[in-house]
Amino acid sequence: MTGRKASAALKFVLLVGVMSFFADLTYEGSRSIIGQYLKVLGAGALAISAVTGFGELVGYGLRLVSGRLADRTQRYWPMTIGGYALQMAVVPLLALAGNWQVAAVLIVLERAGKATRNPPRDAMLSHAAKDIGYGRAFGLHEALDQFGAMFGPLAVVLVLLLGRHDYTIAFAALAIPAAVTLSLVVVARLFYPRPQDLEAGPAEVRAGGLPRVFWIYLAAGALVAAGFADFPLIAYHFQRAGIVSATLTPLFYAVAMAVSGIGSLVLGRLFDRVGIGVLVPLTIVAASFVPLVFLGGFWAGLAGVSLWGLGMGVHESIIPAAVAPMVSPDRRASAYGLFTGVYGTAWFLGSLLIGALFDVSPWAVVAFCVAAELAAIPLILTVRRRTLLAA
Repeated sequence: MTGRKASAALKFVLLVGVMSFFADLTYEGSRSIIGQYLKVLGAGALAISAVTGFGELVGYGLRLVSGRLADRTQRYWPMTIGGYALQMAVVPLLALAGNWQVAAVLIVLERAGKATRNPPRDAMLSHAAKDIGYGRAFGLHEALDQFGAMFGPLAVVLVLLLGRHDYTIAFAALAIPAAVTLSLVVVARLFYPRPQDLEAGPAEVRAGGLPRVFWIYLAAGALVAAGFADFPLIAYHFQRAGIVSATLTPLFYAVAMAVSGIGSLVLGRLFDRVGIGVLVPLTIVAASFVPLVFLGGFWAGLAGVSLWGLGMGVHESIIPAAVAPMVSPDRRASAYGLFTGVYGTAWFLGSLLIGALFDVSPWAVVAFCVAAELAAIPLILTVRRRTLLAA
């Protein structure tokens, strides 16, 4: 029975991964040109940073509600389907935005859709992950997710080249992978109506609230998020400084997503073997993207964007994988919602500060980002120590 459940669990992870591939192809394709698009529509550096940061605030803060609601109602699929439907619908509508304010509303709605579907989806993935390894499951899913994020910008570049750099055509073309995504969501719901049944053995339920180690880990995640600059601001810097052309910027984003996808596969398996301590060297390496991106030239910028992509892979695979064994299955959606809600709030506040510091000096941006990232390391070490003692 365990072998059959493991096989079914792996198939479910792969199906959700393919679903995420097309979803990321859609919205990451749009995000690769949002910075330039907002600039064309008349937005400045602070406005771009505020819009993208507020989008992340909504996109993560709303998960506080969606996670708790998913745990209380156990209606994982309806919430997941609704979130995907909203997210996939608004991306092509960016083609119709006549000014940056309308585009900003659509950008925030896209983040709201992701916020609605992620906690219940991650909870369903965690049930499938127990028997095949949390790091392996989340890493495999994230790899497919990020490969979609790589092909999205490449598709956008092709459309821009064929469409004479018309951003409206690029956004409209993303309606195709959006439709494929929604079709796969329906297929997954039909074949796996109760993913919680994929978890081997009886469900473990712990009395009381979330464990103390979770709150320490949450503080570490908030620091990492605060110091992680958004790609639209990086793209804006490339444009203003004349480092990378508007046509090549989406290719830089594609490189970052490729690094993120490959890194997720390797780092997920490494997490299963080594544990949460692997986050310490990865945090140091990922933090080095900041001086390369904001202080370097073309090649330094490419190296920095690659390390930025590695950091994204860590954020989207190892960080959620580490939450699952800390929390009982009946509270995972709430835990994911709370964790990502605080994470996103820190990201928003950090984005605002980074945007303000950007107009002062690139050196100020580097100092703040690196300091925030490195401040998380003592907390990660504390989590590692407590986890080992508990084991």
